[in-house]
Amino acid sequence: MGKKISTKQAVLFTVINYVGVLIGIVSTILIYPRNKEMLGIIRYVEACTQIMFPILVLGSTHALINFYPSLNAKLQQKLFGFSLVSIFKLAILLFVLLLLSAPFSWSEPMDYIWMAFVLAIFMAYIELFRRQATNLQKLAVPTLYEKIIPKITLPLLFLLVMYQGLALNTALWMYVFSFGCIMLLIGYYVYKNYAFKVHRHFHDLFAEVSKRQYYSYSLYAFAGSFGAFFAFRVDSLMIPSFISFEANGTYNIGVTLASALSIPATGVFALYAPVISDFIKKEQWQELNAKYKEVSKTLFFIAAILYSCIVVGIESLFKMMPTYDNLAPSIPVIILLGLNVVINMSTGFNTEIISYSKHYRFNLVSILSLMVLNVVLNLVLLTQTDLGILGVAYASLFSLALFNSAKTYFIYLKMQLLPFDWNFIKMILLFGLTLLGVYLLPFLHSNLVDLIAKVALILGVNTTVVYFTPWCPAVKYWIKRIMGNIFRF
Repeated sequence: MGKKISTKQAVLFTVINYVGVLIGIVSTILIYPRNKEMLGIIRYVEACTQIMFPILVLGSTHALINFYPSLNAKLQQKLFGFSLVSIFKLAILLFVLLLLSAPFSWSEPMDYIWMAFVLAIFMAYIELFRRQATNLQKLAVPTLYEKIIPKITLPLLFLLVMYQGLALNTALWMYVFSFGCIMLLIGYYVYKNYAFKVHRHFHDLFAEVSKRQYYSYSLYAFAGSFGAFFAFRVDSLMIPSFISFEANGTYNIGVTLASALSIPATGVFALYAPVISDFIKKEQWQELNAKYKEVSKTLFFIAAILYSCIVVGIESLFKMMPTYDNLAPSIPVIILLGLNVVINMSTGFNTEIISYSKHYRFNLVSILSLMVLNVVLNLVLLTQTDLGILGVAYASLFSLALFNSAKTYFIYLKMQLLPFDWNFIKMILLFGLTLLGVYLLPFLHSNLVDLIAKVALILGVNTTVVYFTPWCPAVKYWIKRIMGNIFRF
């Protein structure tokens, strides 16, 4: 595999993600607040899915990326085929376990659990096909299906429930099966570019990669993914249990809007995963360190500028919406979780570096530690304070800040790689001072004027300073390219 990422694929990936996010933001602002209980139930089903999903995948998608570069073409196909079969077998096993446990279920209506199970199967195969598309550097089309179809389907179902009397359970099942359509579309696209087939025997594969080595890596990846749910997504299970589905909807409005910041990171991490694996296997540490710093600074610039715009403009934006009263409780959540995203993007692809190195076991230790910390903090803040969903957001911010700091320090300790330099520190000071100055400006005439003026100041000051300094060459290059295209017209 080459070390260069397809610029076309990276741009398409990011554009598609932002189109999906734009649709999601419009829906989140104008549609979902009208029925926050339905949103809370959907996020609860998705949270249950996130518990089952790692069980079905059992680390096979991570193993596909990890072992793929070291195999010849025939064994690469066998590795992919083994993952296909593995998910099917584990789905049967989980189905039997659910049947046996159904009479003792402590959860909400068992219908939600079965919805989550079917959705987990679809998502497991979607993830597998998407990982293979990453290996092929063909991620744009699968991303189009994965990010756009649900964003269109969900608001339509909300409208059908609210205005056409569609039954809630029917709407939920329709949402689940929209992922079945995505699975088939992405599977067909991957097959067109990579004519895979299901194999019966895998002796030659496990002669090259020992079963012990494969399952050791897969099980660590599984434990990390399973722990990641409790570390990152347990909120959607705990809020309905301690507060209500409506509160879960309010919190998830904040999650959805804050997550818009992370789209560039999602694309970069997905596309760079095979490249990072290749650098590490060839022990090209200098090249990896340079890329680590470059990507971290670029992602920080994007995250910080978007976050700053949100902080200074979100109140004015929401006040212009007919759903302001329902959106207002989500604003503090958006601010706190948005800061979380900035911290995560600033530390670059630290998870990927650890995952594809010989120190991959540390990801398990850090994830499990984060899981315990996050669950304990959530329990304490939900039961011992009156903070409600704001307490959940504080717990998430503290836990994830500590988590990313630990991973960054570990990488420096073991591999002498660091995403930060003095130019990075200068950028942090610039964005901090600009945000504080603009935020303290008095209200400017009207919500629209206030929004436009403050966002324009954030964009203008930060972009100009970074452009005329050597702090982040990648950002300077893209600004030059964009300005060149604008003046060409």
